[in-house]
Amino acid sequence: MLELYHHGSSACAAKVRFALAEKKLDWQSRYLDILKGEQFDPQYLKINPKAVVPTLVHDGMVIPESTVICEYAEDTFPDHPIYPKSSYEKALVRIWTKAVDEELHPACSAVTYIVSHRHTILRHGVGSFDDFLRQAGGDGLSARQQKWQWIQQGIAAPGAADRINLYVGHLRKMEAALADTVWLAGDTFSMADIAMTPYVNRLDALAMDGLWKNGRMPLVERWFERVKERPAFKPALLDWMPEQLAGEMRDNGRRSWPEIATLLAV
Repeated sequence: MLELYHHGSSACAAKVRFALAEKKLDWQSRYLDILKGEQFDPQYLKINPKAVVPTLVHDGMVIPESTVICEYAEDTFPDHPIYPKSSYEKALVRIWTKAVDEELHPACSAVTYIVSHRHTILRHGVGSFDDFLRQAGGDGLSARQQKWQWIQQGIAAPGAADRINLYVGHLRKMEAALADTVWLAGDTFSMADIAMTPYVNRLDALAMDGLWKNGRMPLVERWFERVKERPAFKPALLDWMPEQLAGEMRDNGRRSWPEIATLLAV
């Protein structure tokens, strides 16, 4: 039996749900509300000491880390493959998944905070920095100090613009890759597309689709439309997102968009 510990707003969890759906694998949901801190439950910390989602448990065997989970699913259940047969195309897939894990995911967390979460926090009242430090959570001191800057300064915070530009740089890499192939790693939908989808979808959820629409990145726009047409997309990515959070992200994103557009000269 496959058990997946996950949350609706987690891009990493969405990636795994998308991969499992494309492989037509059934799984048992173990939903953790990370917005309420359920990832810090002592029982969950026994299987994932990092207190993050997703985590896959297969017949008692624990597999953390989203990309590793997808690789495990591919190796264990070879039907409906999501990795290409060609060694070269497999290498291309791994280049995309490596970039997602090492660069894009941290940038996504920052952009989500800067564009959306800061507005929600400020609206509810954040108090003093000491109050913020006392809030429950697993972040270290330096990470909380950085988030405090994002809350107070938004896009003007140190490094904030760099993270947004890094994110856009990956969209440009997608545009370049799609000039040669139908999908990111060849003419077949693969794990490369699965890995990138939650991060493009996050920008869409933040009302930042102006980054690729209106002729700015037409190949990315067409790619995302094809992705959204896949039967697995909506159940894996949209249906698990908490409705209230989705609304807040959309509204906050619209509020932030003019400043983002100015930064990027869009």
